Amino acid sequence: MQRKESMRWNTVKFALWAAAFVWPATTGAQTVEQFRKELEAHKKRTAELENRINQLEAGQKLKERSLSQRINEVAERAEVKEPAAGLPDDLKWLEKIKISGDLRYRYEYIDLEDRTTRNRNRIRARLMISAMVNDEWDVAFRMATGETDLIDDTLIADPVSTNQTLGKFSSRKDFWLDLAYFDYHPTAVEGLNVLGGKIENPFHVVGKNQLMWDGDLNPEGVALKYAKGLGESATVHVSGGGFWLNEESSDADTSLWGVQAYLKQDLGNSDYVLAGAGWYDYGNLQSLEDEFGIGFGNTLVDDEWVNDYDILELFAEYGTEVAGLPVALFGTWVENTAATTSGDTAWLAGATVGKAKDPGSWQFGYDYRDVERDAVLAVWNDSDFAAGRTGAEGHVLRFGYQAFKNVQFALTYFCNELVERAPEPDRNYQRFQADLKLKF
Repeated sequence: MQRKESMRWNTVKFALWAAAFVWPATTGAQTVEQFRKELEAHKKRTAELENRINQLEAGQKLKERSLSQRINEVAERAEVKEPAAGLPDDLKWLEKIKISGDLRYRYEYIDLEDRTTRNRNRIRARLMISAMVNDEWDVAFRMATGETDLIDDTLIADPVSTNQTLGKFSSRKDFWLDLAYFDYHPTAVEGLNVLGGKIENPFHVVGKNQLMWDGDLNPEGVALKYAKGLGESATVHVSGGGFWLNEESSDADTSLWGVQAYLKQDLGNSDYVLAGAGWYDYGNLQSLEDEFGIGFGNTLVDDEWVNDYDILELFAEYGTEVAGLPVALFGTWVENTAATTSGDTAWLAGATVGKAKDPGSWQFGYDYRDVERDAVLAVWNDSDFAAGRTGAEGHVLRFGYQAFKNVQFALTYFCNELVERAPEPDRNYQRFQADLKLKF
C-alpha cells in the first residue's frame, strides 16, 4: 500500500516537470520572466506535495508498527494462557482431593502337569481417593476388586490378589476396601513419613521382585519410613513397622514386626548401586491353625504351622544405562533363621532393560528364583509364581509396551517346577498372562 502511494506521487511530480518544459513551447507569447515565475510556483507546490507525502508515509509506518505490536501481544496471550479463576471459597476443599484409578483386563493360560489346562479371562479394577488434610497430614482410600472364599462360615478375600475371574453367568463382582491409611509427614523432620491403617508395603524390593511380598499385598498396622541424604550422592533409607496378621479374642494375636535399611549411592552418568538388609519377626505363628487354608507349601502338621518365621533378608541392585536404555541388575537372598526343617532359604536374581513410560517405549524383565518350602510365609509371597506356592523354582519373563499415554500392553510367562515331597514326583508348571492396562 505504501509503495503504490509513493509511485503515484512520483508520477504527479514527473507530470508537473514535463508541463513546465512543454508549456513555453505551446505559448510562445509568454516572456522569460513569466516563465521563471511559473517555474518557481511549480517548485513551491512540488515541495509542499513532497512534504505532505512524507507526512503520510510516516503516519502509515506508525500505524503499521502499532498494528504489529497488537498482533504480537495477542499471540503471546494465546501461547501463555492466564490461569483460570479459582474455585469459590465454599468449594476450595475440592482442590485438596485427587481421584485416580486403573483397569486391567487379563487373559491367562495355566498348565500344571497332571492337571487339566485352564484358560480364563480376568479383570482388576481399582479406584483411589487421596486428600490433603493439612500441610503435614494426608489420607487415602482405595477400593479394588477381589475374589473371596467361604471357609468355615467365614468370608475371606484373597490378601494378595485383586483379580476377578469373568464367568459364573455374569454374576456381580465383589469390591473391597484395598487401602485406608493416614500419612503423617512433619515439616520439622524432613524425609519422615508415619503411616497407619491398611497401607502399601513400606519395605523396599529391588527390581520390584515378589520373592517375599506379592505386589498386591497391603499390610495392616503402623509403619515408619525415613530417608536422609549423606553428602551429595548418597541416601540412607530406613523402614520399620508392626502389622497384625490375625486377631484372637481368647489367645495371643499373630503379628509381624520388621525393620529394613539400605544405602543408595549415585555413581554419576545414571549409574547407581544399592544394598541393604532386613529383619522380619513373625510372632505367635508357630502351632497356629491354618483355618483359612493359606499354607500354600509351608510345612503343616494337623493344619498347624510347624515352624516359626524369623527372616533375615539381604539385597542389592546396580543400575546403569546401555544404548540410551536404563538397565538394572538385582538380587535378593533370605533365610528363615527360626526354621527347624531343612527348606529354610530362598534367593532370586534378575535384570530389567528399558522402561515402558512414554508412548512407544518398552521394557523387558527376567528373574530366576528358588524358594524352599519354609523360607518365607507362603500366604504373602508371589501368588502367580508356581501357583502361589513355596517349595518351587524357575523362570519368570516379562515384557511391557507403552502403546499410548496411560495405556500399556504386557506379557508375562512363568516356567516353574514344583518340588514335591517324596515319594511324589516334581511337577512342571507354566503360566502365561496377556494384559491390557489403563489408568487415569
